[in-house]
Amino acid sequence: MAGLSPRQSVKLNDGHSMPVLGFGTHASEDTPKSKAREATAVAIEVGFRHIDSAYFYQNEEEVGAAIREKIADGSVKREDIFYTTKVWGTCFRPELVRPALESSLQKLGLAHVDLFLMHVPFAFKVSSSLSREVPDCVLTTTSLWSPHCCLLGSC
Repeated sequence: MAGLSPRQSVKLNDGHSMPVLGFGTHASEDTPKSKAREATAVAIEVGFRHIDSAYFYQNEEEVGAAIREKIADGSVKREDIFYTTKVWGTCFRPELVRPALESSLQKLGLAHVDLFLMHVPFAFKVSSSLSREVPDCVLTTTSLWSPHCCLLGSC
């Protein structure tokens, strides 16, 4: 049985391909943010094309800088990278989803993300911080995402 390669991918139902092996960028709070940039650059150099990050990781600027650096030096093209990010549980209200995505894009310095996920399957109380408060309600994923799909142009 052959091992997984960072460049193996699956075809999605919309025709795009997603690498099956991704490089996760989460690090402990005591890890310097510069390490996210360095590790992401090395991951791209060794062949990873799926990069996974999130608002909650608080390192989108560094991850985006590494991706842009590797594009600028000719290592990869933007279309070679499959970038995943996640909306945090305090931003599940329909009016907060697009601003959360736009904030991530601005921090990344990228024009688009390839996959935008819910970080957790339930909502937290709306907050301006990254607190992990007890959820103010329990919603099904259908009730959470139906309005978002239309908001993001997938009706």
